[in-house]
Amino acid sequence: MTEPLRLGLLGGRGYAGEALLRLLSGHPGFELAYAASDSLAGKEISSVYPDLGLGGRFVDPGEAASHGADVVVLALPNGQAAAHAGALTGARLLDFSADHRFDPDWVYGLTELNRDAIAGAERVANPGCYATGAQLALAPLASRLAAPPAVFGVSGYSGAGRRPSPRNDPERLADNLLPYALSGHVHEREISVHLGQPVRFMPHVAAFFRGISLTCSVRLQQAATADELIAHYRAFYRAAPLIEVTAEPPEIRAVAGTPRAAIGGFAVDARDPTWVTLVCCLDNLLKGAASQALENLNLMCGYPPTEGL
Repeated sequence: MTEPLRLGLLGGRGYAGEALLRLLSGHPGFELAYAASDSLAGKEISSVYPDLGLGGRFVDPGEAASHGADVVVLALPNGQAAAHAGALTGARLLDFSADHRFDPDWVYGLTELNRDAIAGAERVANPGCYATGAQLALAPLASRLAAPPAVFGVSGYSGAGRRPSPRNDPERLADNLLPYALSGHVHEREISVHLGQPVRFMPHVAAFFRGISLTCSVRLQQAATADELIAHYRAFYRAAPLIEVTAEPPEIRAVAGTPRAAIGGFAVDARDPTWVTLVCCLDNLLKGAASQALENLNLMCGYPPTEGL
């Protein structure tokens, strides 16, 4: 491996930014050029994340372009990344937010489905967490759908970020399940556009911290069996080392804290075997954000896709 590439991070305060810093601290191909944060500007990185062994101070995001980097990760809220991207000339860019997921000038970074286009790309849009799981669950059946699938999603409250809201309020979530954005969620559009099929999506947040479970109800053009579907999914993802296909419905605890996604269940309705229900689980901060970002960075920069994971 050659000299490490210098990486800049805008948004080092959020959960996803923190998770990426943890992964990068053990990656031989990248060194941190800077981390930028409005709320942490001027503070020593080691005072915020003492266990990562990172030196330097957080800088103001407005000064990031003057610090220089080979590749920059925009881990900013939706609506803020696009303004910074234009100023970061000369660097490869990876955007965590939704700002560029529908931009044809950016490669959509769902690694299992778009690996060749990501390899060597200059600008990559990291998919959303729900959208990652839903597309992984539905992509093998996209050409066989007879109707729009319905996806019921439940996320841990880390998905709502650090800024206080009802969706990350422990008192509001205690012994509770909170539905929100039941029509028009940005991930519903994202799933539909990149899958090439309309999808109905119903997001919820629960009292656990990390992880996502997505239950997908699918109508197929022709009848199927569970065994056939399992074999089909395993063949579809045979070159995807981070995807596990199981006969039983996966659980969040099996993938939390890992870069993997698990797909399983495959319940075929005995009354009408064109109806299928399946489940996908992943860690929203890793496969739904930071570890998928590192997969994209590896592909963009010529490293093995799972390096550092």
